[in-house]
Amino acid sequence: MPPLHDFLRRTFLTILLLSGPLWADPPRTDQPAVHPAKVKVFMVGDSTMADYHLNPAGPMRGWGQLMPLYFHSNVTIVNRAVSGHTSHASLSQRWPGVLAEMQPGDYVIIQFGHNDMKEGKPGYAAPFGAYTENLERFVRETRDRQGSPLLATSVARRAFDEENKARNTLGDYPQAVREVGARLEVPVLEMNLHSMELLTLLGPERSAKLFCNPEAGEYPDYKPPRAEGPGLANPAVDNTHFNAMGASRMADIAAQEIRLKAPDLARWLRD
Repeated sequence: MPPLHDFLRRTFLTILLLSGPLWADPPRTDQPAVHPAKVKVFMVGDSTMADYHLNPAGPMRGWGQLMPLYFHSNVTIVNRAVSGHTSHASLSQRWPGVLAEMQPGDYVIIQFGHNDMKEGKPGYAAPFGAYTENLERFVRETRDRQGSPLLATSVARRAFDEENKARNTLGDYPQAVREVGARLEVPVLEMNLHSMELLTLLGPERSAKLFCNPEAGEYPDYKPPRAEGPGLANPAVDNTHFNAMGASRMADIAAQEIRLKAPDLARWLRD
């Protein structure tokens, strides 16, 4: 089954479970200096990408946590995304370790924005200022080590307009990512637009099933984070973080984007 059909099939199955595109031309893909038999894919980002403990069991999952399921066994996913991290925090805290471990031919997927946009808080970075500069540094230092960077626009929050269409709550940050990708010829995984398309398709009610709002008593030890973001009417409802189903759907989008935008990495994806 062709990859696009497979993605649409997964989306249709999601709708069935819950009830009961515009593809950009790919930029030039970096070609690593070597093509090792084994490769690492590092992931740096925020809570929407991060890994979460399975013991004790909790409902929250990041889409990066699901990515090992999409690759052959010769690929190791090294998820260095951290809840609450801005691009600046990652550069100062996690990035040195990533650089120390990176080998020629490895890949890095970079997704920030949810926390960078919070004005008045530590780590705030203007989209076409410090945020852009930080993304450029990730790209430059990855290439300096003969690795291949991939940028990702931030996954959407669950927010809708009066016509029940998902709306952008991330301001200019997704566009800043696209512009860095175009200027530096870095593949951009379009997580933002395609996650908005999925939310619109599902609608306000069914899309709630993708987010981390367990039933009372379902996870007695779970303490939900305070959901933040512009235009989120009820901060007691988490419209940002995903449960396992939501993270899986975001990982589907990421895998499809890798097939379209990064063919050198896509050869390691499972059929």
